[in-house]
Amino acid sequence: MLVTGVAGAAAATLLLLWSAPGESPYRTVAGPGHGRGMSQLGALANAQEGWTAERILDYYYPGAKLGTIAATTVGIRLTAQDDSTLDAFSGAGLRVAGQLVEPGQAAHLTLLPGGGANVVVTVGCDGAVLWQAATDDPWIHPVDPGPNRPAAEHLTLCGGSAYRGALGLAEENGAARTVNRVDVEDYLLGVVPAEVQANWADKGANEALRAQAIAARSYVLAEHRYPYAQSCDTTDCQVYPGTDKEDPRAAAAIATTAGTVMLRDGRILRSEYSSAPGGGEPADIYTFEVGPALTDLAPNVVAPPIDPRTQTAVGESAIDVEYRRIGGAASAVGTPLGPEMVLPENAGTYRMFTNGVIIATETLGAQVVDFTTLLQLVPDPVAHESAPTGGTTPTAPATWPGSTAAPTTASTPTPRPTPGLPLPATPADGGR
Repeated sequence: MLVTGVAGAAAATLLLLWSAPGESPYRTVAGPGHGRGMSQLGALANAQEGWTAERILDYYYPGAKLGTIAATTVGIRLTAQDDSTLDAFSGAGLRVAGQLVEPGQAAHLTLLPGGGANVVVTVGCDGAVLWQAATDDPWIHPVDPGPNRPAAEHLTLCGGSAYRGALGLAEENGAARTVNRVDVEDYLLGVVPAEVQANWADKGANEALRAQAIAARSYVLAEHRYPYAQSCDTTDCQVYPGTDKEDPRAAAAIATTAGTVMLRDGRILRSEYSSAPGGGEPADIYTFEVGPALTDLAPNVVAPPIDPRTQTAVGESAIDVEYRRIGGAASAVGTPLGPEMVLPENAGTYRMFTNGVIIATETLGAQVVDFTTLLQLVPDPVAHESAPTGGTTPTAPATWPGSTAAPTTASTPTPRPTPGLPLPATPADGGR
């Protein structure tokens, strides 16, 4: 039975305070909220009385219809990251500025005025700088962009939480904002167990978790808070701590409701909910905002996964192909010093390695050259002074041609970028 009125308030109080020895009391996680729409505690009580998720939602949102969406992506503002650089790593590696960042390395993005970012890649979060460049794509991408990827592929903020999907920077009134662009089902894996307790599934209330999943999915898809993100990660929106609270019991409830949303007149309902005690009352769904129609949602377009071991995915450059053909890091040219760069007058591209250079042009194709050949194409006085002579093995020049940023080693580390200060740019290809 749904508990209401004075008796309901007393029952809710008992529900919050009573627990068996050694158990935590039933509670929601995110706080009391706004008090409109579904009561999470009422949903818990009704699920324990045998109500299904569909019946729970029908009670709290009378007149709302259920519909199904295709896979889609949402953007979530990570408010704790406001006005800062984006610093992240991944156990499986990641991609930034069109380049692979290997496991054990971290990428640091500093927003540039008007869009784009400076990128610095370091050993670990605070180690030596490996390379840096400018990019017009201010995003850090996982090695595989698909949903439901293993933990090793999640992007982890240096000193912070891990996130599924991609992390990027956006500009708002001149200030940096960090955004998590993530498949909506992956997003719910973080939201549902942050809003309610996953162990409700062990207390006979799995249907309350299913109802929460549908309400949370509908809410975020009806949101449009910012030009750069649909929603945020706090109780002003829905609590979203990344992967910190993910739980297999909540994941199972989400999977059984995959794609299900509530609709009002064919548009997704911004289905507010709260943990207000007393069981709650049915809501007037015409007092809630609505979002897009099902046909207005843009479906996910997932790029082919990239195998970081072979780099054979679509989009692999001619230089990548040649480097892999000659043996990669085990070859005579050694390891990369930076990303691919453009030859003067767009004659082709080149990439610097510890013991040589690979260039790619229409007439020559991709081939290994020494630094003398490169300097004929890209004159640089400092590089001329460092270029080898005679029959010696080529070594890297002191500076990259066309750049003021010198590669560093562990013995001469370059400091991490200071937020707000641009780096020398290297040209490179629940609602509350």
